[in-house]
Amino acid sequence: MMSGVFARLVGQQTVEAELLAAARAARHDSAHSGMTAGGMSHAWLITGPPGSGRSIAAVCFAAALQCIADDSDGGPGCGRCRACTTTMAGTHADVRRVVPEGLSIGVDEMRAIVQTASRRPGTGRWQIVVVEDADRLTEGAANALLKVVEEPPPSTVFLLCAPSVDPEDIAITLRSRCRHVALVTPPPEAIAQVLIEADGLDRETADWAAAVSGGHVGRARRLATDPEARQRRQRALSLAREAATPSRAFTAVDELVAAAESEARDLTLERAEIETEELRTALGAGGTGKGTAGTLRGTAGVIKDLERRQKSRQTRASRDALDRALIDLATYFRDALVAAAAPAGVARPNHPDMTDAVAAMASHASPDRLLRCIEAVLECRDALAANVKPRFAVGAMVATVGQALRDGL
Repeated sequence: MMSGVFARLVGQQTVEAELLAAARAARHDSAHSGMTAGGMSHAWLITGPPGSGRSIAAVCFAAALQCIADDSDGGPGCGRCRACTTTMAGTHADVRRVVPEGLSIGVDEMRAIVQTASRRPGTGRWQIVVVEDADRLTEGAANALLKVVEEPPPSTVFLLCAPSVDPEDIAITLRSRCRHVALVTPPPEAIAQVLIEADGLDRETADWAAAVSGGHVGRARRLATDPEARQRRQRALSLAREAATPSRAFTAVDELVAAAESEARDLTLERAEIETEELRTALGAGGTGKGTAGTLRGTAGVIKDLERRQKSRQTRASRDALDRALIDLATYFRDALVAAAAPAGVARPNHPDMTDAVAAMASHASPDRLLRCIEAVLECRDALAANVKPRFAVGAMVATVGQALRDGL
């Protein structure tokens, strides 16, 4: 197991070795020495399935590039020097993380980041820009980024994170100018070990959470420690059964969508309240001096802009929560499909704690109908990505799933 900052990356030994080799090369070679193995590049594309650690890998690499410890003291990426600790904490002056709070990253935001990143480093070795969820770049934002990636400043490094190299996730022009690093789904054993060592969980809980998390480290941690997360998972999986019962199907749709919206409110409400109060205070609300009565006049647009960004953030959180539920549902049908079509033990189940329910479904629904259920869930995810209203998209999915399951009974 790697030490230093890369200890936070789970089950990605090959990627760790490649990024460390590049960080070492960056210390000795001229900047942007090419795309050769082990060399340094000005632009990187880090891909991997949800929960594999794309953004963690990017930040760890940024820390290794900024690390001031020498090789004999654990560098690059020692995890102890000021450069490493501030990078990992998100406070390093020369490392900027672009994290989309809404449904996309707009052109104005990207232009501002590019302009700042084009300056010379202030305290570090490099100016580094980490773009999390680069698949959320609008066309204009991607073009603004492409211009600087094509002709990069000598001391600037761009680290883009996306699910895959598919053109739906990252523009071909951007992809062609980046060195690609692909993460894999961490094995359950590695995730369980992290939960035991870092979170102090018992072996049984850690093994269960790792097994049902779909290789998503953060999801495993939430399932192991948050009873409400476990309830949401059960609600999503129950939809597989309730979809076949017309009297329950659309009630289940409302419950699933409402649960996602409630989770989003819980995640974003406190931050929104703090932001609103800080803005109102900055604009002079609550003052008692002469003239303060009219302080907020003409500031309605500023407050409305904040409210718009907060609403966009909450919408994204709701879509993300609903997407997690849909992935649980799709992998549940996948387990049933495997049970119906393949000998026992051929593939590891995604929901080993639901073996009896999965076997019952597999005994009644044919493989082609289970495959139609999976397709319906994936079509629902596509519809949500196209901004179809959640109740419409999930309702259409449940109608298709219910029909497929009733025909198979």
